[in-house]
Amino acid sequence: MDSSGSAIKIENVWKVFGNTSNEAIDAIQNKRISKTEALERYNSVIGVSDVSFDVKHGEIFCVMGLSGSGKSTLVRHINRLLEPTSGKILINGQDVMSLDRESLQELRNKKIGMVFQNFALMPHRSVVDNIAMPLEIRGISKNDRLDAANKILDIVELQGWGNKFAHELSGGMQQRVGLARALAADPDFLLMDEPFSALDPLIRRQLQSEFIKLSKQMKKTTVFITHDLDEAVRVGHRIAIMRDGKVIQVGTPEEIVVNPADDYVADFVKGISRLKVVQAKSIMQSIEKFENKNGKLSNDLEIVKEDDLLSKLIETSASKDKPVIVHNSQNQIVGVISQADLLKAVIEGGDGE
Repeated sequence: MDSSGSAIKIENVWKVFGNTSNEAIDAIQNKRISKTEALERYNSVIGVSDVSFDVKHGEIFCVMGLSGSGKSTLVRHINRLLEPTSGKILINGQDVMSLDRESLQELRNKKIGMVFQNFALMPHRSVVDNIAMPLEIRGISKNDRLDAANKILDIVELQGWGNKFAHELSGGMQQRVGLARALAADPDFLLMDEPFSALDPLIRRQLQSEFIKLSKQMKKTTVFITHDLDEAVRVGHRIAIMRDGKVIQVGTPEEIVVNPADDYVADFVKGISRLKVVQAKSIMQSIEKFENKNGKLSNDLEIVKEDDLLSKLIETSASKDKPVIVHNSQNQIVGVISQADLLKAVIEGGDGE
């Protein structure tokens, strides 16, 4: 395991499509030519441009960008469905590029599960057989793989649907099967490429909620690709925003909304309300500072957690028209939030909502 704490580490990864990819990279790095010039001079297309980031164990790391930004190209490098032109990819400290064919196959079959936008279910197989397929590929006995598949059915709330076929399921249910299939082999990592984007908004939000709940239970390290910033903010612990093959900014939803790296990111986040991303720990003040100014705190104040969002803080404070006490994960007092603190947090957010 990587001693740095990174489950996945991407280091200076480039992907250039074309027969003169190395010459194109050299010209981009040394002559500062643009993507358009690379295409014109070298007949090369820049898919991913010098990308670096790390993903922590158990984290949902969202890669967000518009069509053509390079996000789906990038995620396919993690399990070497695409080979990078240059750069390093480390999984638990192991260089994926150094793996031989057999080791790479083992990584894909046992360590990494993938969920696609288009479900990719086998129409001639039942739901339970679709879910069990990764275990079948690994040579697991029929009884054992069906037993495992049925347990996963319960987790994704598809009890009673095991003997149905794909065409008998709604889109949302089919995507649950896709997720269940990825989880069946109990992988350490999930790669999810726009898994909910083909669904209507109501079903999409429902599956987002179910996935967030599932992630808290199973603690899978997840790279989640999306073109929807609202989805990234809702699902991700951290977000990488991509444009033209480059990562523009990496940060928590709060960091990206409150401190966008440039005008491009600022345009994206201007419709995201601070109520959805600002946490208690970012706006609280010390007990000592508060009491020096306002006197001793009373004993009947409401308690919130340090990662509670601004929307919940306002609701809690308004119920008693008093400050709120902030606790950490060990239930220790770490600060206090006054109503003035709440008002300042909302006003500084501009017109997000």
